[in-house]
Amino acid sequence: MMSNNPLSNSLRAALVALTIGFFGCGNQAASTSFTQTSTSTNDNLPQVVATTTVLCDLTKQVAGDTINLTCLISPGADPHLYQPKSEDRKAIEQASLILYNGYNFEPGLIKIIKASKNPAPKIAVGQAAVPKPQRLQKGSKKVTDPHLWHNTKNTIRMVEVINRNLGKLEPNEAKNYISNARKITNEITQMDSWIKSTIASIPPKQRKLVTTHDAMGYYAKAYGLSLAGALEGISTAEKPTDARVKNLVTGIKQARVPTIFAETTTNPKLIESVAREAKVKVSNRKLYTDALGEPGSDGETYQKMMIANTRTIVEGLGGTYLMFEAKATK
Repeated sequence: MMSNNPLSNSLRAALVALTIGFFGCGNQAASTSFTQTSTSTNDNLPQVVATTTVLCDLTKQVAGDTINLTCLISPGADPHLYQPKSEDRKAIEQASLILYNGYNFEPGLIKIIKASKNPAPKIAVGQAAVPKPQRLQKGSKKVTDPHLWHNTKNTIRMVEVINRNLGKLEPNEAKNYISNARKITNEITQMDSWIKSTIASIPPKQRKLVTTHDAMGYYAKAYGLSLAGALEGISTAEKPTDARVKNLVTGIKQARVPTIFAETTTNPKLIESVAREAKVKVSNRKLYTDALGEPGSDGETYQKMMIANTRTIVEGLGGTYLMFEAKATK
């Protein structure tokens, strides 16, 4: 029987391909175990575990070489879908401090962390920093958005949570951690103002964001963009239905957005097909939504990631991009 669904053949094929890729081998990055320790390991230093790339980078910036840091999820991998490995469990069991995002962002690792009998502090950094997160409507209920760090003000609070817990772990280094946290906070505060002014250069009618999944809500609210649509929900585990794809195509046409955006941790094929159907462009630069980029990329640190995303959005939506340079304070 032929379907009456008006989706084009190319869109339907892309949806099938994406589904096969999700359940087959197309999402291997999400299950790749990273478990990277600091380049120089000192047995006299405490063992700290951070689950996500954002937490790992912020912890490195605060702690420097005063801890042995183990990062569990690799750059470019999807925390929503990450499947923990035996070495992750071992790192969690041996850690003196465990830092994770919370709000079900990395569900596979959160389950192991909560089940662990290790008495070390287990800190849900995102939840501690932002006790009242944004929530999005999903059907008849609302779900919590875990992508807190896309608003730099939330990240400053996350840095403070990391700073506080590192200070408890290593009291002799507390002054050093406070100093580093202040430097990070100063840079991110300047970046917050820069992002606002840069986004403001986009023509008002074009300040509309369409992405692969609902990961940019904090960014949009903080910096004056409206969310015109997304293929998937808050978690990339929620695969798009025919109806959602059709509605997104319609919404893009009605919103008249010039460009839509793929993401570094998701398969771009379906959103490219949506763009063809809606007759809009896909940005040639991808957004870093769930993870930082590989070492050497323009998204290798938290600060670089926020700058890269802002450039991607501003150039895609017709604004003016000027480089960000933080000014040192006395």
